[in-house]
Amino acid sequence: MTAYILRRLLLIIPTMFGIMLVTFVVVQFAPGGPVERLVAQLTGADQGATSMFSGGGGDATSPRPGGGGLPGDVSAPSKYRGAQGLDPEFVKSLEKQFGFDKPAYERFAMMIKNYLLFDFGKSYFRDTSVLKLIEERMPVSISLGLWMTLLSYAISIPLGIRKAVRDGSRFDVWTSTVIVIGYAIPGFLVAVFLIVLFAGGSFLQIFPLRGLVSENWHELSWPMRIADYFWHLVLPMFAMALSAFATTTFLTKNSFLEEIRKQYVMTARAKGLTEHKVLYGHVFRNAMLLVIAGFPGAFIGAFFTGALLIETIFSLEGLGLLSFESVVNRDYPVVFATVYIFSLLGLVINLISDLTYTWVDPRIDFETREV
Repeated sequence: MTAYILRRLLLIIPTMFGIMLVTFVVVQFAPGGPVERLVAQLTGADQGATSMFSGGGGDATSPRPGGGGLPGDVSAPSKYRGAQGLDPEFVKSLEKQFGFDKPAYERFAMMIKNYLLFDFGKSYFRDTSVLKLIEERMPVSISLGLWMTLLSYAISIPLGIRKAVRDGSRFDVWTSTVIVIGYAIPGFLVAVFLIVLFAGGSFLQIFPLRGLVSENWHELSWPMRIADYFWHLVLPMFAMALSAFATTTFLTKNSFLEEIRKQYVMTARAKGLTEHKVLYGHVFRNAMLLVIAGFPGAFIGAFFTGALLIETIFSLEGLGLLSFESVVNRDYPVVFATVYIFSLLGLVINLISDLTYTWVDPRIDFETREV
């Protein structure tokens, strides 16, 4: 097992290098860039989806190195769209500020060197470090990912077992119908419906509309803080988790059905064991192998995906919204850092998932498996 773990850990190195190389190359060919984005802001031609400086402490003049000016009588040609009329020296100073005065291969090598030391630099358009930005947004994403995964498993596993025991019954049919319909409805539509119905829309005003905690959260007692925290999570959690039940529920059901039909279950019943003992003493461990071992992967999936629209609708400042804003605003340090951190965590979680298989079922031996 030690040799397998070492091989997997060593495999992370070329995998991460490939991911970052592909990301870097794609970004180089993407239209626009931080320099062109800033030029568009300065000349009033920016038509971006979000403000480049939203949520940060900078302003439109903060990236100007050396206090460069914007003389209107200079009309030199420029490789940046909309930069005609700007002082070429000013444009060059912007390139140097953002590091684009160096060739691409040199910038990539420097990025990899810094990332190996977990030095992600500072945001182009926010007056703070990338790690601090991620740290500020992390509580929202952890809250949504963790509680959605736990809620999904807490409901889906008992429901899947129940559906397997009563396979083909009326209960199995109507619950499957409800689950499939819930899976088919986009989460953001559910979120809008919940806001209209329960958050001060046209009907009731029971739940808070925005944020993870109330403005006076620090003034509350600890029990009230916990209650306030979960009260803010009710609507976004329900909107995200509604479609998450389907996969785990049907996986649990099918796993149980497969195990129930095996010979050892018939033998256990023939020995006079109760149905509860057969299900939870013999079937459960084997049937739940895939479900339990997939928990780390389910959490990382809930943590990094599907939360952008939910975060936007409920005004939650999470990693999904940060990544989207960074891509739109060409804030490359944040873009590359989030790709690097998310990919690294994903690879580690995959390894943990494999190790969880051996914990659930010691019969599995990865030493004989080729990586």
